[in-house]
Amino acid sequence: MTKAHSSDPSLFAEIRSRLFTSVISDALDSVGHRQQAMSSHIRPLDDALVLVGRARTASFMEVWHHEEGTNPYELEIALVDSLKPHEIAVFACSGSARIGPWGELLSTAAMARGAAGAVMDGCTRDVRAIRAMTFPVFHGGIAPLDSKGRARIMAVDIPIECAGVHIQPGDLMVGDVDGVVVIPQAAEQKVLEMAFKKISGEHNTLRDLQRGDKLADVFARYGIL
Repeated sequence: MTKAHSSDPSLFAEIRSRLFTSVISDALDSVGHRQQAMSSHIRPLDDALVLVGRARTASFMEVWHHEEGTNPYELEIALVDSLKPHEIAVFACSGSARIGPWGELLSTAAMARGAAGAVMDGCTRDVRAIRAMTFPVFHGGIAPLDSKGRARIMAVDIPIECAGVHIQPGDLMVGDVDGVVVIPQAAEQKVLEMAFKKISGEHNTLRDLQRGDKLADVFARYGIL
């Protein structure tokens, strides 16, 4: 397995091809990190897409006005323009249905920079266009709202809480149709090793169940369920 903490594309490719969020969540549970799966209302725009990459974080706050002559998107633009390959824009919106920070233009700019996707506990829009791009976006809702006059980023590349999970910049994130999990960097090596080991055991479990072995016997044999 590729060494953890790297941004080597082979690491992300191996995770994408062999792992999924539920087995990673199980591995996180095993090492005592039991609050690493985002709230179940965070859903992908496209169920077929898989998200793997490292977090770039931003913290939004709600506002109820826009001051003329100022750029409400300044920090948002700066973050997207600075995205590197395999990074994920992660927007903490405090679950607000008024904050819709993501759409087609940001997806286009992020994708052009090789970003891995975007995650937010606020809303997204331009759904048809983003789905056509096959750019992974995980969201807390869909709405036509512009963030101007409703929200603004207060800081970027800081620790945040998004959809119930504490996230540090650079944390490894994986998302699929089951949801999104966040692997703390301090536990990354151990979690990935356990997840790859568990997935091998699950293949054996599935094989034995498919041939008709009883679930109790298979569980006793492998300890995996």
